[in-house]
Amino acid sequence: MSRWVGQRLKLLAVIAGLMILLQVLNSLSGQALNAWGLLPRHLSGLLGVLLAPWLHGSWAHLASNLPGLLVLGWLAMLGSIRAFLVASACIIVGSGLLVWLVGRPALHVGASGWLFGLWALLLVQAWFQRSWLNLLVAALVLFYYGGWLFGLLPRDGVSFEYHLAGAFCGGLYAYLSRPRRPA
Repeated sequence: MSRWVGQRLKLLAVIAGLMILLQVLNSLSGQALNAWGLLPRHLSGLLGVLLAPWLHGSWAHLASNLPGLLVLGWLAMLGSIRAFLVASACIIVGSGLLVWLVGRPALHVGASGWLFGLWALLLVQAWFQRSWLNLLVAALVLFYYGGWLFGLLPRDGVSFEYHLAGAFCGGLYAYLSRPRRPA
């Protein structure tokens, strides 16, 4: 296995391992860790901006988020690990702050804002960078995850606010980090 592949697999394994470990602890504590989730417009909920993406309401919730995060994370790392980490930090913090400011008054947990951010990032990057690789990645993302567009619509029990905020932040990051062409 090449060093390039190995580094990316290690990072994804660390992310997955951390989420699984937190879910084990959360399950053993009766979901007590979810108290650290994001609660909009409460000062105590601000820490949830950073912690909510790592916490999940159930094993099914984690199982629905983790595969997409790993696939989209891998695709986002095709450029570089550093670019993935910076984009992820911007998506997590940006979407968390947006949900904290305008989200429903409910506890928000889960990696779906991060997922939707990576989803939008990969789609919007193709528009601005227009390399064959980015266009191929965007085509694959649309083919396999095009139905996620419906996740941006309100549904009971789902933090569509995180989906929408994540997609917005991922698209905005792709726009702000686009290559500048000389005038």
